[in-house]
Amino acid sequence: MTSAARRRPYGVKGAPYGFLIPATILFALFFALPIGYAVYLSFRKVHVSGLGLGSGARKEVWAGVENYTDALTDSELTHGALRVLGYGCIVVPVMLGLALLFALMLDSERVRLAPFTRLAIFLPYAVPGVVAALMWGFLYLPDVSPFYYVLEKLHLPQPDLLDGGPLYLAMSNIAVWGGTGFNMIVIYTSLRSIPAEVYEAARLDGATPLQTALRIKIPMVAPSLVLTFFFSIIATLQVFNEPTTLKPLTNSLPLTWSPLMTVYQDAFRKGDIYQAAAEAVIIAVVTLVMSFGFLRAANRRQKQEATR
Repeated sequence: MTSAARRRPYGVKGAPYGFLIPATILFALFFALPIGYAVYLSFRKVHVSGLGLGSGARKEVWAGVENYTDALTDSELTHGALRVLGYGCIVVPVMLGLALLFALMLDSERVRLAPFTRLAIFLPYAVPGVVAALMWGFLYLPDVSPFYYVLEKLHLPQPDLLDGGPLYLAMSNIAVWGGTGFNMIVIYTSLRSIPAEVYEAARLDGATPLQTALRIKIPMVAPSLVLTFFFSIIATLQVFNEPTTLKPLTNSLPLTWSPLMTVYQDAFRKGDIYQAAAEAVIIAVVTLVMSFGFLRAANRRQKQEATR
């Protein structure tokens, strides 16, 4: 056997690793390296000598956990987390409930114009978040909104959706409008993968469409529901576009309404990238812990149901 023939199997075995090299490099440069640098900055701070003038008066030094202590005791970050919690309690149940309802309706045999309906429901997801927030923001303004014009002509109450409690509903509406379509597609795809024999057996047993949906369809798409809930939680914790875009339209939104807005203010308005890095790391860790805990609980429940 020639040397070229002997080298050929090794080349074939090493091909998958060669295909992984570009993705690995991109992952390291644009994901792992920025995260590592943010963690590094979170343990640093600027030490100012005297008036901070002249060369060497300002230098970067080791800060230990001081930035993390300041972040955890920052009332703005805590209040932002509580606001996002209330926001998520509205967005996640409503968005997933509508996504499941639309998916079940589209999976029905009696539905008409299913392709057009799927596209119409999914289309808001294709609209960029900033554009969607601007569009809804102007629809919420009494001076330019056609809805307020109609309410005025009908002599009906005209609530201010950008002030007080209704502000949560206004921002939640933007998130629900934009995210329902994506979650609906995920659930609908899972519904379409259920074997037709299962539905046929249910019909032979005399199950009604409602019973089929409640006892067969929803339990069988439970993994998709878990996945969409997981994505929705992450998106809720990272809310930034909606409140930032609506801020110029109302005085009811503080500049630190959400934790990510606090990070932005500290990094780019105050110029304290070290404090902002610590806050970003805390948000990332909280998101990871919550996601891991939820997935572990969901997997444990699935295993318990499988052993019954």
